Amino acid sequence: MTAHRKTQVDLSSKAAPFAIRSERAADVAMREALLDASFGENRHGRTCQRLRDGRAPAAGLALSAVRGGTLVGTVRLWHVSAGGRPALVLGPLAVDPACRELGIGAALMHQALAAARARGHAAVILLGDAPYYARFGFSPAKTGELSLPGPFERDRLLAIEFTTGALDSAAGMIVPTRAALPKRRAARALQAHAA
Repeated sequence: MTAHRKTQVDLSSKAAPFAIRSERAADVAMREALLDASFGENRHGRTCQRLRDGRAPAAGLALSAVRGGTLVGTVRLWHVSAGGRPALVLGPLAVDPACRELGIGAALMHQALAAARARGHAAVILLGDAPYYARFGFSPAKTGELSLPGPFERDRLLAIEFTTGALDSAAGMIVPTRAALPKRRAARALQAHAA
């Protein structure tokens, strides 16, 4: 198993450093509160949520950004089949609004993509703003024939390949591929969210 290194960034003398580390069980309540604040409490009805519901993120690919002992950012990646091609879906990426000018989102993206590549994954897909994600190498070039299990804006379906050709001719529905969590564990996750 690959160990994740902690990234510590001090962006200016006024900015407290933050660390990026693997998500811990103690992060769950703070993560859920951050996601609600960032995307609204109706975020569970979004299209990409259907790829995550009742499933665990990919091993080693759930990251937290912590500043001053408080969770200020999160990103997770999930196993999917992109029209029959193995890939990961990234999301959601969220940063505490009070910390958005500190580079935490970019640091989370760089670390998540580096970890996915190091673990041998061939491609990552996400639904997001093309101008923001283009700087990380994402584009709609390989997603034109892919679809999601719900409504989405075609120009926001983006991908990056770590292995050249990983998404060549990928067509069809993007679906989750890992087994669903046992009902008891999924229920605990929902209870933690409701708390």
